Amino acid sequence: MINYSKYGWQICADLKVVPILIGLQLGYTKYSCFLCLWDSRAIALHYIKRDWSRRASFKPVEMNVEHSPLAEPHKIIIHPLHTKLGLVKNLVKAMDKNGPAFKYLHEKFPRLSVAKIKEGVFVGPRIKQLFTDSNFEKLLRSKEKQVWDAFYQVSINFLGTDKAENYKDLVEDMLALFQDFGCNMSLNIHFLDSHLNFFPDNCGQVSDKHGESFPQDITNIEKRYRGNWSTAMLADYCWTLIRPVPVFRTGVRGARLVPLESKGPQNLFDVHRSAKPTVNSRYWVGRGGLKTYSTYTVVLSQR
Repeated sequence: MINYSKYGWQICADLKVVPILIGLQLGYTKYSCFLCLWDSRAIALHYIKRDWSRRASFKPVEMNVEHSPLAEPHKIIIHPLHTKLGLVKNLVKAMDKNGPAFKYLHEKFPRLSVAKIKEGVFVGPRIKQLFTDSNFEKLLRSKEKQVWDAFYQVSINFLGTDKAENYKDLVEDMLALFQDFGCNMSLNIHFLDSHLNFFPDNCGQVSDKHGESFPQDITNIEKRYRGNWSTAMLADYCWTLIRPVPVFRTGVRGARLVPLESKGPQNLFDVHRSAKPTVNSRYWVGRGGLKTYSTYTVVLSQR
């Protein structure tokens, strides 16, 4: 076990993961914020009421608390990238589905499914591509462009490596445009609206390594399983989480693996992590060709 209670590290995670650590119920619950009693279902008060009652305790069965917290709330760090993904998700969902800008998203990302584009599910690199795409900006209508420009300013001057002096004004302007555009308030938007000071001083220094790479890693595995979720696919993904990746060599005639740094025979096999791991394959070493074992690919090389 990590024995978190002994070390008390700060935890950087997505807001979907935080409820597990704090002991809140998962899913779309009434009180989903771990800092206050924000009512996610009081739509009439969203974007209007900013100050909500603080959570006084985490007593199970009350206020959507399921069990005692595993970590202290002030140790949680809100990751800016996940906030950015949440913002673009609500923005795209509010766009006109028959508009030229929304249709362009299908042309821009042909490998992305229609359902994901409709729900605004994008990863960080795709958002960066849209930021620098002049064709996308030209297709945005008047309100869409205002909202997109405001989102860009907040992404660069607050959620990025630089923090502008007027970042509070930029966030307020963006939230006002989001409300006027018809974007539903999510937990990510609520944190910008009510808990802006809870974000780190420099968002660019915060990193959630596995959380950031998950959308891209799982996309590659989804392609192999053709969108069908199964326990085998989950197991396949878990193999990719092993860090660090060892690199070995073995002699042509021998089965013994030795570290890459060690000196060995001239004819060697290099074992590298495969881009497409195969859990069910067996380990077999032979002359020539490409052999696969679990998450490793064995390639014959002449040294």
